[in-house]
Amino acid sequence: MKSLDYIEKALKELDKEVEKVVMDFSLSLKEKDNIMLPLLLEKKILKQTKEDLEYLRDNPPAKDQPCGISKYRDDK
Repeated sequence: MKSLDYIEKALKELDKEVEKVVMDFSLSLKEKDNIMLPLLLEKKILKQTKEDLEYLRDNPPAKDQPCGISKYRDDK
C-alpha cells in the first residue's frame, strides 16, 4: 500500500520536527508545549491511521461486510 509508505514518511518527518523543538534551547517550556501539541496530535492521528490501514491490509473485509475496524480498535 502506497498510503502506508506516505504515512511512515510523515511520521519520520514529525519525529524530526519534535526533536528539533525539544533541542531548541532558545524556546521556553511554554513555547515548546504550544509548538509540540499540534505536532503530537498529528502524530497520534497518523499512527492510528497507519494501524487501521495495516489491519485492513491484513484482514480485508468480505464483500458486502463492514470492515470491522471498530471491533479491532482499542480507543482509550
